[in-house]
Amino acid sequence: MVRRAYLLVFIIVVISGCIEKQEKANLSIAMEPDIRANDTAIRVAIASVVSPKESYIYYEEMIRYISKKLGGPVRIVQRRSYQEVNDLIKNREIDFAFVCSGAYIDGNSEFGMKLLVAPKVYGRTTYNSYIIVPKNSSYRSFSDLRGKRFAFSDPLSNSGMFYPAYRLSLMNETPESFFGSDEKGRSNYFYTYSHDSSIIAVSELLADGAAVDSLVYEYMKETKPEVISKTRIVEVSPPFGIPPVVVSKDVDPYLEERLKDIFLNMDKDEEGRKILSRVMIDRFVNINDNAYNSIREMRRQTG
Repeated sequence: MVRRAYLLVFIIVVISGCIEKQEKANLSIAMEPDIRANDTAIRVAIASVVSPKESYIYYEEMIRYISKKLGGPVRIVQRRSYQEVNDLIKNREIDFAFVCSGAYIDGNSEFGMKLLVAPKVYGRTTYNSYIIVPKNSSYRSFSDLRGKRFAFSDPLSNSGMFYPAYRLSLMNETPESFFGSDEKGRSNYFYTYSHDSSIIAVSELLADGAAVDSLVYEYMKETKPEVISKTRIVEVSPPFGIPPVVVSKDVDPYLEERLKDIFLNMDKDEEGRKILSRVMIDRFVNINDNAYNSIREMRRQTG
């Protein structure tokens, strides 16, 4: 009950537009002003695909495993937005990162962000965007959400922003024209900065609809069934290249190879398999950059 209340407070604060104080409270885990000062530890950044506390729990065991294999400390750095994580990679403040597919194509184009590996989940290296609505609502399609309150996850999210924006462009609409504003002139769409917060916003009727990552939705089916049971999927996107693990184009080649080897072999020992099983990943695999071309094309068409 306490956890649920915490998340509801976070979502309500985001909706009201007053996120500054809440952001500071939520992101006290490794928000260092100078994260490289006098510290030679390997740094990994985690974009908040799920909310900051959940992200930390989700990745903590995996990072501990990688640290053990490397024989040295690996520190987790969290940031609220995908752009902030991209900036860390661009400025060489971190060594590798878990990012979303949309952030990858932007970072690859802007400063040469490189693919390291990708997870295989449910036997696939693809995922989808789900358009979801409250279970007991009358909405049956994305078009039914005209003029309603809608939750996007992050401006650089493929499943949480690029895809729904692309769908709107096919209807000759933009988020502004389609969702409109309320009687006080406030936009009817907002950003939650994590997919689980978007899902909870819909489940608690704080939003009439949302675009969310299928991987997070399916994960929450297992871990938060009481939340998912209050929602319903009205649209599933085509498959897209799955959110990858990335490195800077200037990463140390030896470290890059060590990290890749650890990820690719994680499913081959008992400890690694247990960790992967808990986060519902089959294994990590190599992935080709062209897996993300369909996202690039959507991005091009929507500007």
